[in-house]
Amino acid sequence: MIDCGLPMAGDSIAPFTDRPVAPADIDYLFLTHAHIDHIGRVPDLIDAGFEGEILCSHPTKALLIPMLHDAMGFSKRSKDEVKRLEAAIDELSWGFEYQQSFRLNKGVRFKLGRAGHILGSSFVHFTIPNGDGKPSKVLFSGDLGCKGSPILCDPDTPDPCDLLVMESTYGNRNHEDRTERVERLEKVLRKALSDGGKVFIPAFSLGRTQELIYEIDRILSNINPGDGSPLNGIPVFVDSPLGLEITNIYASLSEFWDRESQALLKEGDHPIDFKTLFSVRSYRDHQKALTVPGPAIIIAGSGMCSGGRIIDHLEEGLGDEKNDVLFVGYQARGTLGRDILTYGPRKNGYARINGEKVFINAEVHKLAGYSAHADQKELVEWVEGMGEKPGKIRLVHGESDAQEGLKRVLEDRGYRVE
Repeated sequence: MIDCGLPMAGDSIAPFTDRPVAPADIDYLFLTHAHIDHIGRVPDLIDAGFEGEILCSHPTKALLIPMLHDAMGFSKRSKDEVKRLEAAIDELSWGFEYQQSFRLNKGVRFKLGRAGHILGSSFVHFTIPNGDGKPSKVLFSGDLGCKGSPILCDPDTPDPCDLLVMESTYGNRNHEDRTERVERLEKVLRKALSDGGKVFIPAFSLGRTQELIYEIDRILSNINPGDGSPLNGIPVFVDSPLGLEITNIYASLSEFWDRESQALLKEGDHPIDFKTLFSVRSYRDHQKALTVPGPAIIIAGSGMCSGGRIIDHLEEGLGDEKNDVLFVGYQARGTLGRDILTYGPRKNGYARINGEKVFINAEVHKLAGYSAHADQKELVEWVEGMGEKPGKIRLVHGESDAQEGLKRVLEDRGYRVE
């Protein structure tokens, strides 16, 4: 089985009883990375009878329990049930190295490649004996990332295969140029903080928070103390217990960082830590952070403002015209983040928070270039990197229009796509 995630909002959950293989009959569960839409139903799978092995990269193994502990906190499970499941998951799961071949039952072999989506993300290549001397080769892409992402190594070049099962999240579009996003971020922050207000940045705990810390650190490291910049000495608060825990795990996994990040660390410049970075751990500290005067930067979850500590900050600060809200990710329809983006620019625009009408006087910004998913161009380039065409490609993990857009482009290049 490849991944076992919770569906996105609005998608239905298929019961395990409707699947062709019962959980108790699954020998191996491969996890491509630790995002909840890929691991969130692992506890349910164990409750349904799964007792096989859980296989993933070493960083994903390190991230697995913290991410699932947080997710199970929103379920109806008791503390004892959560502890039991965490112990079972820890016992069943194993981390593996990249680009090394390992043997499973019946002669099946697998190899993990770096997918560049988040730390630990992988694609999985299987070699399956057929008895005729010519094994079948099947490749699951997982979620592929963009080249040049902070901290992360670029996606590895995939080996040839007979069947490629490939994600298509951004299969019908291309991202804006990412090379200038640090400059754009600095420009927005300088303008936003020039009046002494606060900047609220909603961010997911895994991946986006660490990227933001990295890039704010790069900005602050390059500021001349004498230039009068509003960013001089600016406090940056990470108000997310899970985000802080994940950041600490990222810091402990420096051997899996890209070369640039490792070089900074060797030079004594820790890429995800700096003097004015503050951790907001306890609820008491969170209450204090709500009343911290500006100028300041607040990074808090969740990324779409659908829960978490960012809600309290927005409720407290949206009405102040000196403040700013900076979105660095997609805001789905029906989320508070989408409402703020939609109604913030309008005169007398407001959003409802905890059932109350809150007017949006803060300025609202949307900064592109922070997607963790490869776009159409990068997806096609990744496939072309194989050197020879797969026997066929099956597209998954994307809306129908995204799948159709990627299918057309691949077929135009002579690929067989289902």
